[in-house]
Amino acid sequence: MVWLTLSFGDMTGRSFKRRLIFLCVAILALLPLACAGSKGEEQARRYQLKGTIVSVDKPHKQVVIAHEAIEDLMEGMTMPYTLKDGSAFDVMRAGDKIQATLVIAGERSWLEDPVITQTPQATAGAPTPVTSAEPQPGASVPDFALINQDGKRITFQQYRGQALLLTFIYTRCPLPDFCTRMSTNFAALNRTLQNDPDLRQHAHLLSITLDPDYDTPKVLRSYGAAHTENYEQEKFAQWELATGQPEEIKRIAQFFGLTYMQEGDQIVHSLRTALIGPDGKLIKIYRGNEWKPEDVLADLRLLREGKQVAAE
Repeated sequence: MVWLTLSFGDMTGRSFKRRLIFLCVAILALLPLACAGSKGEEQARRYQLKGTIVSVDKPHKQVVIAHEAIEDLMEGMTMPYTLKDGSAFDVMRAGDKIQATLVIAGERSWLEDPVITQTPQATAGAPTPVTSAEPQPGASVPDFALINQDGKRITFQQYRGQALLLTFIYTRCPLPDFCTRMSTNFAALNRTLQNDPDLRQHAHLLSITLDPDYDTPKVLRSYGAAHTENYEQEKFAQWELATGQPEEIKRIAQFFGLTYMQEGDQIVHSLRTALIGPDGKLIKIYRGNEWKPEDVLADLRLLREGKQVAAE
């Protein structure tokens, strides 16, 4: 809070006017700062999270939690969260029961005030992750079959001759730095492909839902069209969104190294984006949410020119 103290005693008319003008200017200058502070507070939403720690990634300040449904936000999921206070990792172990505050502000989300409520010794039958080995560059990608946003059957085989960039999302994902960021990145790539006739002949985009029960073709079409802002006019020529049989989506996710829980085969909602070459072989996996559209575009242009793309 900034206070302005002005004395108006013993002033001439001209002096009074000068001070009054100064006061008005000062108030106008401080007003945006006050508004910005209150706006930031309004944008930060907080939710109570309860769950079980699946794994701890201290170097990246992330913890994977199988959590209960979060009221007014999302169903129970298993996904990684960023911790604001890195010191909390020193007391966290897989199997711990945890409570924390999930904060969502703008395009970011994180956990605050984590509390371990039970240790693994006191928690019988804690979920154990089953990790699929991540494929190495050069691995042949199987010919998976899915259903796109128009209800048409698609297979990976049909994209041979083009580079295929795929990622995993679900439309109800409420965290701005997860599915929303992936879809925003794909929308940006889609715009570039549409404006580059040569490059769009050599590349295609595919988003695969991890929530096939809810994400029907109709839901995916609406979701994708909202991101491209073309709505009813969107043709999805360069960017498709796909659903499919749960077992098929499970096989695709496992092939690319996503993790499942033994209990209920619940998907860990980690972030993986894969680049597949025109020959159907894996070229690169972009992990997490830090990759930029321009990074992928650079790799796509290298492929178009027949040059090698760095695997890391």
